[in-house]
Amino acid sequence: MLPYKFIVAGFAVSLFCTSVLAATPDANDSQARIEATRSLASALSLSGAVKVAVADNPSLAAMRARAKAMAAIPSQVGTLPDPSLSFNALNLPVDTFSAGQEGMTQMQVGIGQAFPFPGKLGLRADAANYEAKAAGSEVDETRLWLIRSVKSSWWRLFYLDKALDIVASNQILLRQFVEIAQTKYKVGQGLQQDVLLAQLELSKLLEQEVRLKGKRINEDARLNALLNWPTDRVLTLAHISNSKLPSLRTEVELHKEAEAARPLLIAQKSRIHAARSRVDLAKKDYYPDFNLGAAYGFRSGANNGIQRADVASLRFTMTLPIYTDTKQDKAMDQRNSELLQQNYRLQDTLQQVREEISRAKADYWRARKLVVLFKGGIIPQARQTVDSMLAGYQVDKVDFLNLVRSQVTLYNYETQYWLSFSSAQQALAALEAAVGSNSIYAGDNS
Repeated sequence: MLPYKFIVAGFAVSLFCTSVLAATPDANDSQARIEATRSLASALSLSGAVKVAVADNPSLAAMRARAKAMAAIPSQVGTLPDPSLSFNALNLPVDTFSAGQEGMTQMQVGIGQAFPFPGKLGLRADAANYEAKAAGSEVDETRLWLIRSVKSSWWRLFYLDKALDIVASNQILLRQFVEIAQTKYKVGQGLQQDVLLAQLELSKLLEQEVRLKGKRINEDARLNALLNWPTDRVLTLAHISNSKLPSLRTEVELHKEAEAARPLLIAQKSRIHAARSRVDLAKKDYYPDFNLGAAYGFRSGANNGIQRADVASLRFTMTLPIYTDTKQDKAMDQRNSELLQQNYRLQDTLQQVREEISRAKADYWRARKLVVLFKGGIIPQARQTVDSMLAGYQVDKVDFLNLVRSQVTLYNYETQYWLSFSSAQQALAALEAAVGSNSIYAGDNS
């Protein structure tokens, strides 16, 4: 049997190689192993997920149907009321019910048409048209937030996959730690508590794996629902090669861009125009509406041997808006208050949009700083610490507890790196949705 120092040295070399190749921002061995077992043909890319959701999501389809329904209203309310056709029996004697007995008796056919005061139909159509435009903007708003939800869910899945890769790599390392501790203990050169410590840390990783897999199942269901796919479908994400995080435009520029591009604000502006049209329409209600009609009467019988002539009738009626203090005046108060309400709502919505932009930009700034810090400083330093601990452990200058702690620390930093990277991408998705445009990056003049 080989002396334990040779055994430990062999394990240490193995640990050193595994540590260097562990799943970190610069090491892709575990990712390559996972990707090798996946079918790239069925991998779901971020852009692919967005396209599927925009095409198939039922909530977005419902909003499109609503907008289409609203678009059919303006022509209806801007058209004259249907004309009326009447058939009348006038002055029919009740003793004989004979159409030829009395000269005044006639069988009449008539037609009538109502005419609102000039300008009313146009204002009604304008109000409905602005409401239809608002509904169309709401479709765009729903589409923005659907895309944000899809991207956020996709990036959460991305993080969970990375975390599971890191857990798998660290399980291999800790199993080797357990073997080292057991070997040293068997030859009388180690402590039982080292074995128990390594087994405990391995159990913690197994518990972490269970929790991450549970979260991934939940996230699969959430993204599948957005894509209108079966919620129990297991999703495989496409590989991401570009991990750069871009710079953003200034907050003032983003606010200005949102005022012009955000569908939520555009919809509210359309509602203000609709409210103004209703105010103008309420002013028109002080004027009368008209009704024109014509009728032709057929008469039977003769008078002194001469056949009675048919008769024609013309009719003109108009409404009399005489109850203005309780009707038209109150309608004007109502419409003016509605216009004021819509103006206040625009101001409130604008403030909410600015808040969303500021929060998303702050979230991105924080996550981006952490990504740079983890990748450029903390993780390389933690990896060097693990390598140094391994070297010291070979010559019995580092105890087992510190070796395990250094590896666990590296694992935590690697996980936090990918969490920060995913959070930064989610913040970008939220910022694009808040602005209403993807023109959020520095140097973007589109």
